[in-house]
Amino acid sequence: MKNADEKLNDGSITSGENVSFWIDSAPITGFEKPDRDIQTEVLIIGGGIAGLTTAYNLLKEGKKVVLVEDGFIGSGETGRTTAHLTSALDDRYYFLEDTFGKDGAKLAAESHTAAIAEIEKNVNDLNIDCSFKRVNGYLFLHPSDKEKNLQKEFEATQNAGLNTGILKSTPAMANGEETPCLAFYNQAQFHILNYLSGLAQGVVSLGGQIYTEAHAEKISKKGAVVNGFDFTADSIVVATNSPVNDVVTMHTKQAAYRTYVVAGKIPKGSLPYALWWDTGDADSKWVSEPYHYVRVENFDENYDLLISGGEDHKTGQADEEGVSEFTRYEKLEQWTRSHFPVFEEASYKWSGQVMEPVDSLGFMGKNPGDDNIYIITGDSGNGMTHATIGARIISDAITGNKNKWEDLYSPSRITLKTGFDFAKEAVNMAAQYLDWISTSDLKNTADLGAGEGGIISSNLKKIAVYRDYDNTLKAFSAVCPHLGCIVQWNNDEKSFDCPCHGSRFATDGTVINGPADADLSPLQIK
Repeated sequence: MKNADEKLNDGSITSGENVSFWIDSAPITGFEKPDRDIQTEVLIIGGGIAGLTTAYNLLKEGKKVVLVEDGFIGSGETGRTTAHLTSALDDRYYFLEDTFGKDGAKLAAESHTAAIAEIEKNVNDLNIDCSFKRVNGYLFLHPSDKEKNLQKEFEATQNAGLNTGILKSTPAMANGEETPCLAFYNQAQFHILNYLSGLAQGVVSLGGQIYTEAHAEKISKKGAVVNGFDFTADSIVVATNSPVNDVVTMHTKQAAYRTYVVAGKIPKGSLPYALWWDTGDADSKWVSEPYHYVRVENFDENYDLLISGGEDHKTGQADEEGVSEFTRYEKLEQWTRSHFPVFEEASYKWSGQVMEPVDSLGFMGKNPGDDNIYIITGDSGNGMTHATIGARIISDAITGNKNKWEDLYSPSRITLKTGFDFAKEAVNMAAQYLDWISTSDLKNTADLGAGEGGIISSNLKKIAVYRDYDNTLKAFSAVCPHLGCIVQWNNDEKSFDCPCHGSRFATDGTVINGPADADLSPLQIK
């Protein structure tokens, strides 16, 4: 059995070097490892909010369910969220109207509102102590945006049936009296890992089986191989943030981004429990137009925690803007202090991975080309609600119930009005293959300090190297086993990240984020 530090390093507790507040403040939730072949009705791969919610829904419908998680419960991207529960999406409703029509935008608003209500019901039904609160949210303009767009968004949210209002000032924010905002009423927040722990217990109480430290591979319509054992099922749900069963199709429709978070203690009651977002940098080179997002969480009797996120970039491409991961934390802290001066010092720093679909809505339902394999992906910065919607759509599909949201979120959908963004992301992905002929960032392994990694060239080979804290040198092929891109070293989270489709690998070469489902190949070097 590995100790806690080793587990952090191999990604089984959390998918990075930095520990989020959620992971630091909740016990590790684990179950038995697989020890035999299993046959079941539904096999769910992934122990985050998407997988557990799907399992809970199906068990309530009388299905026999087995869930497998590569690490521990919430050790993937769910445990690195900021846990906003909102119908305020990170792309505007006027964009959704233009792309999906007014009826489509209304369905999107309805589904996210229903997802919040479903989470609240689960909290109450299972008596989960996860600090669930109903709060208001406030969307205010980024300096690059125009005030007319706020009014435009207000009208679109009203068309979609949301409870919103235009305010002349933004509550509790520095210079907020001069900053108009769009208020989204009756949103919510919670402690995500405490919620998952309660949901996992609910799954077990209904007869569901959960296996942790259970790596699934060779996923097919028959099931998967899990830690060397055959897990067979009538239906397979891949709930792994980025599908590990799909080689190409879904990864042309979405792109992986890294997003950064800082959290610091503030005096109890100095800010209201609420959600704040800016409208995003319209001048950004990235299609996603990165934005800032802020909330308050209970910490202890004397302090709350202010949690602030943003400064996104495409995974494996931090150097594209010449801004290091560490500088992004500094910029995020500066931005947070300027808007919320009560924030003094960051107690936690971490980053997470967001899958950005080209048309703003998640992909949840049957995997294209498969009859019994389902996927939940494309969280688009709203992972908590998107995952809950996806769980409902897939549960209905497996139990034979027609879901009114399934077409809107279908992984097979084609949205013609997003062609420019699709082309821009495709060109960016293709450009990453030039790393095969580019100069490596490391000349000699002797230049590596303890806890450092990099990419080195040896003849025609690209080699990923890492020097452990005991001075042991580890080496792997730098070729991502998914589609052959060259991985890049992430010195913040101590991982090797693929700049094409977002696969990530721990310092021992093990895969910690899909779409790759295999490790980096180990090499022997002098």
